[in-house]
Amino acid sequence: MDITDPRFQDADKAREYLEAQRWPNGPICPHCGNADPDKIGTLKGKAHRPGLYQCNECREQFTVTIGSVMERSKIPLNKWLMAMLLMGVSKKGMSAHQIHRMLGITYQSAWFLCHRIRKAMADLEPNKTGGSLGGPDKVVEADETVIGGKAKNRAYRKPAPKTMVATLVERGGRVRSRHVKAINSKTLRPFVMKNVSRKSTLNTDEASYYVKMGREFAKHHAVDHSRNEYAYKLDGVTYHSISEAHLHRYLAEFDFRYNNRSKLGVEDTERVAKIAANVGGKRLTYRAADKTANV
Repeated sequence: MDITDPRFQDADKAREYLEAQRWPNGPICPHCGNADPDKIGTLKGKAHRPGLYQCNECREQFTVTIGSVMERSKIPLNKWLMAMLLMGVSKKGMSAHQIHRMLGITYQSAWFLCHRIRKAMADLEPNKTGGSLGGPDKVVEADETVIGGKAKNRAYRKPAPKTMVATLVERGGRVRSRHVKAINSKTLRPFVMKNVSRKSTLNTDEASYYVKMGREFAKHHAVDHSRNEYAYKLDGVTYHSISEAHLHRYLAEFDFRYNNRSKLGVEDTERVAKIAANVGGKRLTYRAADKTANV
């Protein structure tokens, strides 16, 4: 996807693109759900802004941003779309500081914009969009890692808090990650059981809490971490620090890029289209996304 494309330079072109992704079969009223083209009209008066529709079922007006992560934003839609591109194609992530500099918006606006795009990247509740990981003759690998610790940058005097993340990787397929309070059976079992098909082969390390869990799957193989037999890590992260309050959004961002990588046949253009198509029904207020993260 070429960044010189008109949709990244012109707000109206960006709006038309977002409409096509969010409403591939025509506008849908976000107020009442009406999708009847005969009952939705385009308002084209001199006093009406481009892209304004009216639902003749509930009499409410709307645009493509209503009921989406972009609602009530004053950032031009072409800059929203550019941010989706930058975050969608950057393998090592894109910090709010970088977005702020590249798009020419304030850091505060960039920070909020990034979190709202991460919300659009987030998978819905497991097993509702893509089903359980694994299945017959498939291998799912379970692992944990610790993020944080002593900060190397002198600008951050206080050590970053350590947070624990559990990840499930379908070999050659998808990934799901979750922040957990502790690494034990109480926290890991619900996550694994909810997200992995019992018909799978489960690969884990030799920790005792996986032994009993493994008996409930078609096969269970315990491997030695020291052999580096498998790994999924947030390598090369460009963020200075990530607060525990926002960790789930960063995990959603990295999971999204992994689940929509080139090896699975998803290239940059389709990746951006998926983000744009998934902006609806996901409001995030500034109060909910407070300023506790330094990214």
